[in-house]
Amino acid sequence: MASIPNLNTLGGGRRGHRLRGGRGTTPTHEDATADSVERGRDQVVQQTDHDASSSRMSAVALGYLDDPYARTFFGHDTEIPKRYPIINRGTYVRTKAIDRLVKQFLDVRPTQKKQIVSLGAGSDTRFFRLVDESSASNLHLVYHELDFEANVNRKRTTLRQSAELSRLLKSGGDRGLTYHLHALDLRDLAVKSPPEIPSLDPQLPTLLISECCLCYLPHETAAAVLDYFSMHIPGSMALVLYEPIRPFDAFGKTMVTNLASRGIHLQTLKRYSTLEAQQGRLRLAGLSDGQAARDVLQLYDDDDWMAPEERERIEKLEWLDEVEEWQLLASHYCVAWGWRGEAFGEAWASRGGSSSIRNIQMI
Repeated sequence: MASIPNLNTLGGGRRGHRLRGGRGTTPTHEDATADSVERGRDQVVQQTDHDASSSRMSAVALGYLDDPYARTFFGHDTEIPKRYPIINRGTYVRTKAIDRLVKQFLDVRPTQKKQIVSLGAGSDTRFFRLVDESSASNLHLVYHELDFEANVNRKRTTLRQSAELSRLLKSGGDRGLTYHLHALDLRDLAVKSPPEIPSLDPQLPTLLISECCLCYLPHETAAAVLDYFSMHIPGSMALVLYEPIRPFDAFGKTMVTNLASRGIHLQTLKRYSTLEAQQGRLRLAGLSDGQAARDVLQLYDDDDWMAPEERERIEKLEWLDEVEEWQLLASHYCVAWGWRGEAFGEAWASRGGSSSIRNIQMI
């Protein structure tokens, strides 16, 4: 099928020119060509943030999601695109499922200070929505966003120009919700002497979020990034992933081909191609207390995740005549989560494996 969900961006700042011949050597023509190709790939990945923002804005405009800040980051003068109904529904399920996992984490031990690190956050609005939603609570939160320098600079410009967002940043800071926006290339965390992430607190229970981010890295690099956080945060830590899966069937092959035609290559897709493989990678990342994974179709159809009345509301928003396409599409994307530490055990009520889903409240 020609249309598929748009993917979020890989995190990081400008990587710069890395001389393949080693420090201090003179770059060859082959080095320059390789650097040019790599910069081109980075630009393609950076631009997927606009796709994600467009999909979110389409879902907001049609009433799937309530996000008062999506328009600010998308651009008030930019025409709102209308995505296909299956794309809008997928954007909705993905957003609400991750929001639910985040909320469960933040609601447990409400007086305990916590930390969230969003990898490849792009124009994501979650922090600002959390500031709004926590206005009457005692939430104390350190919130980090990591992304390419170009994406971070755009977001900083938007924050400076928006009186409403500036007010939210100040209001959140006054109430103990601090926000840090880092221009950082995730690949730099995978080297022998990685940089320190400013203000990252190793003592806090920490939730990592990767929405179609780590899948752009070679699997060894993606694993090394997770190792970085695992080593720097010795206590409670968890990871929530949203990624495509099942690339080997007919639909999956078409999905991969369509992405490749746009210059997008998902380098971990074949290695973590199933729900079981996603859970396995979480165990290998040291998140040994529990792991779970569900595809988007399972999340949508499960009353434990979505209340029947909410599903009925969603289905009334747009006529969906491509039911089979929706089922195929939704079964090729998943949300996976794994954790270690008591804070997440309480939040997600784990008995280990996929059984933990029964203890997550309904969307």
